Amino acid sequence: MRKPKVYIDGQAGTTGLQIVERLKHRDDIELLQIDEALRKDEAARKQMFEQADLAFLCLPDAAAIEAVQLAEGTGTKIIDASTAHRTTWTYGFPELSDAHRREIQTAQRVANPGCHATGLTAIVYPLVQSGLVSPDEVVHAFSLTGYSGGGNKMIAEYESRKSHPLFSPRIYGLNMDHKHLPEMQKICGLNNEPLFTPIVDDYYNGMLVSVQLEQEPQTVYETLSAAYAGKPLIQVEMVKEPMLAANAQADTDELKIYVGGSKKKTIVTASFDNLGKGACGAAIQNMNLMLGLDEFEGLRKKEG
Repeated sequence: MRKPKVYIDGQAGTTGLQIVERLKHRDDIELLQIDEALRKDEAARKQMFEQADLAFLCLPDAAAIEAVQLAEGTGTKIIDASTAHRTTWTYGFPELSDAHRREIQTAQRVANPGCHATGLTAIVYPLVQSGLVSPDEVVHAFSLTGYSGGGNKMIAEYESRKSHPLFSPRIYGLNMDHKHLPEMQKICGLNNEPLFTPIVDDYYNGMLVSVQLEQEPQTVYETLSAAYAGKPLIQVEMVKEPMLAANAQADTDELKIYVGGSKKKTIVTASFDNLGKGACGAAIQNMNLMLGLDEFEGLRKKEG
C-alpha cells in the first residue's frame, strides 16, 4: 500500500518544527521535505502541494490564506493551524461529538483549534448542548499558559532573560479582542463572545483554561463525564487537590477537565499542553483521521 505523502508549509515556526519532529520517524506516512533555501519560493511550494496527499499550514493568518490559494486545484487535503479559517472550515476537535469526528474524516479542509479555544470549548460546548448553559449566557473564563504559546519571538524574549518583568505572570488581550474569541463563540453556539482573560507565565509549555459557572458542581461533572465517555484523550475528574499546576499535562496530547466548587458555584478547568492538544497533537490527530490512519498513532499519553 502506498504511504500517504505529507507536507508542512511553514516548518520554521514553533508548531511546524514540533510537527516535523513528531512525524519524521513515522513509517505509515512519507514526510516531504522542501529545500531550506526554497521554503518561501512559490513554485517550489506549489510542487510540494501537488505531491502531497495532505498539507499542514503552520503560517501566520495572511500567509495561510495565500497558501490555500497556492494549493487550489491540487486536491491536497489541508490542515490550517492559523486562525484564518476556524469559523468557516471544518473544526478539528473530534471529541466534541461523533458528527465532528465524521466531518473531519471526510473533510478536504480542517481548521486546527486555537489553544485557548480548545480548553474553553472542551468545557462549554457540552454544557450548551445539554442545556445546562444557555446560549445567551456570557461565559467568564481565564487561561494561564506557558510562553511557547507566543511563538518564536516570545520564546526568544523569555529565554534571553534580559527583561526582569518577564519573570512575573502577565495578563494580555486587554482590549478584549483575543483572536480566539470568534471561534469560541461560534463553536460553542453562544450568542455573545466570552469575557476572556489570558495570562502568560515564565514556563515553557502547558496550560489551564478555567470557566466559572453558577451551577451545581456534581451536575456539571456528570454532564461532562457523559459527554467524554469513551474518549481516551479526555478525562473528567472532580478536584481532589487544593491547587492545579499549569504544566501538569506538558508533553502529552491529553486534556483533563477538573470540576470544583460548592453549592451553586462551580469552577471547571481544562489542563493540557498548549503544544499538544492545543496545537501539534490535535493537528496530528486530525491528520490521522483525514488520511484513514489509526486516530491515536503518534499521540502521547502521560505514563502511569
